[in-house]
Amino acid sequence: KPQIGYITKSCLLLLQVHGILRRSSSFNTGRIEHLYKNPQTHTEGKMKLHYGDLTDSTCLVKIINQVKPTEIYNLGAQSHVKISFDLAEYTANVDGVGTLRLLDAIKTCGLTNSVKFYQASTSELYGKVQEIPQKETTPFYPRSPYGAAKLYAYWIVVNFREAYNMFSVNGILFNHESPRRGSNFVTRKISRSVAKIHLGQLESFSLGNLDSKRDWGHAKDYVEAMWLMLQQEEPEDFVIATGEVHSVREFVEKAFKRVGKTIVWEGKDEQEVGRCQETGVVHVNVDPKYFRPTEVDFLQGDSTKAYQRLGWKPKVTFEELVKEMVDADVELMKKNPNA
Repeated sequence: KPQIGYITKSCLLLLQVHGILRRSSSFNTGRIEHLYKNPQTHTEGKMKLHYGDLTDSTCLVKIINQVKPTEIYNLGAQSHVKISFDLAEYTANVDGVGTLRLLDAIKTCGLTNSVKFYQASTSELYGKVQEIPQKETTPFYPRSPYGAAKLYAYWIVVNFREAYNMFSVNGILFNHESPRRGSNFVTRKISRSVAKIHLGQLESFSLGNLDSKRDWGHAKDYVEAMWLMLQQEEPEDFVIATGEVHSVREFVEKAFKRVGKTIVWEGKDEQEVGRCQETGVVHVNVDPKYFRPTEVDFLQGDSTKAYQRLGWKPKVTFEELVKEMVDADVELMKKNPNA
């Protein structure tokens, strides 16, 4: 999930995308460089970037007033669940109150009746799940500062929809991955590490809860669902998921299988290791530092409503997703082992 909020301004023959970019002392646009007109010189084409921050309401008002967008996709967040326990106040400020700042900026600019607003909600709202699978009517029970902040964001979106008749929707997206996933998220950590091991650049890596189960889909499928939500006549909230559940352990096994290695598990709990059946080398360890203070053990989404109302269903399978991520990281590490 990128740290950029996207604003689109659409005309009959032109689509312009405006992004809000946090200032950094180093380049932080690596995952969107292919969208530049000239990636070497960072020359902008139909994508325009504006310096701003979800903690700065003044800049949000200025940007929205200048661009006067027709669609706003709020994808900006401190989105790492484990890190949210260490940065709880910041997470609340960006993920929770930041959403309010955006909505209020739309209202301040007098665009309540012309802008369609998408909020990147999350399956972490369900946390300690109250029913399986989870759908739009399932009660929320967040289990992290991230989930709690996103819960505020969810309800403030609903409130602006009901109070001001704004076209504002929540997309409750379950885990969505791709080769552009951030390096410290578990799926990308696995694909990067497996690639390095395959190329002889690494021997082993550590993970937390191997038995945590998630509903993983491909980001490109989910972005299509986001867009579809804003093309409807009436604003509604939707769960977006594959309906399939896989464990972290299974993701590891599939990733290693892609490079011709079979992982067998030995030991229990913190002493458990993943050993290569072919070579006997231990490639996976368990480290308690990656455990969450309150764990979310099982997430499985029911996107029946999205299928019925939007005609949406996922196209990329779990196996195809793992294959794409591992293959991409093998190519990346061949070019730059320090990537």
